[in-house]
Amino acid sequence: MELWILITFASAFLQNMRSGLQKYLKGRMATLGATFTRFGFGLPFAALYLAILVFGLGREIPSPNEAFAIWALIGAFSQIGATFLLVYLFSFRNFAVGTAYSRTEPAQAAIIAFLFFGAQISFVAIVAIVISVSGVMLISLSRNAAGVRPFLGGLASRTAAIGIGSGTLFALSAVAYRAASLSLAGSLERPDSVMQAAFTLLVVITVQTVSMGVWMLVFNRDELTNVFKAWKPALAVGFVGATASFGWFTAMTLQQAALVKAVAQVEMLLSLATSAIIFRERITKPELAGCSLIVIGVLVLLVS
Repeated sequence: MELWILITFASAFLQNMRSGLQKYLKGRMATLGATFTRFGFGLPFAALYLAILVFGLGREIPSPNEAFAIWALIGAFSQIGATFLLVYLFSFRNFAVGTAYSRTEPAQAAIIAFLFFGAQISFVAIVAIVISVSGVMLISLSRNAAGVRPFLGGLASRTAAIGIGSGTLFALSAVAYRAASLSLAGSLERPDSVMQAAFTLLVVITVQTVSMGVWMLVFNRDELTNVFKAWKPALAVGFVGATASFGWFTAMTLQQAALVKAVAQVEMLLSLATSAIIFRERITKPELAGCSLIVIGVLVLLVS
């Protein structure tokens, strides 16, 4: 099994853990604050990873260039925008439909990579992406008591537009992160995917922390206070989130973002397992069908 696949599986596991921790933080602060912890408290750990690579393992620091700066900024702000749109969906009664449309991220990443870089994906891989995305969307709809009919008939709705927009921005951020990381290879004596990913992560998470921190300082100081009051659990979110991001960035340096995101759909399986084992929630038949589609899609992708 290729290295990027193992890294993706590990990152999906860590991201599921981070989501659970952020759910716990939601009881102590608003969504904006819980989102900020992912970046603000992840920054020290991103810096630590880079320091270990440089000072502990003697790896060469890449030199950023104009292409890196452009793609890193695009990725950082696209991810923030995507997160805000996803959160905004929850203010609508039929938010489940929009959330399901946001799950088209892997497919949109393939389209964006083709448009910007001419990246080619095999027909079998495209079929695998469609299958896994269908499974995730089915689970999203069944979890929120939305049927297939409102999903198919809601393409022109506002929530669908917001959901697709969120998926587009998430896909754009993934493609941008890969482009930023790959642009660093030319500044090294030999390409180093781990170092390129660590450097990209540190720059991106710094931009996100500063921009969100300034926003909260100017417009929502009370929420910023709540964040620092909950610093202990927030540190756990930061560590797990930064570790997961380090894995994502490394995997997307090694492989196309669309394929990484398709394999990453296994996170939904981990989420369902957590619900069933820890919270004793019943898994419905549509959810089982969605799980089967995800497994089939990922297996087809891995075999191809």
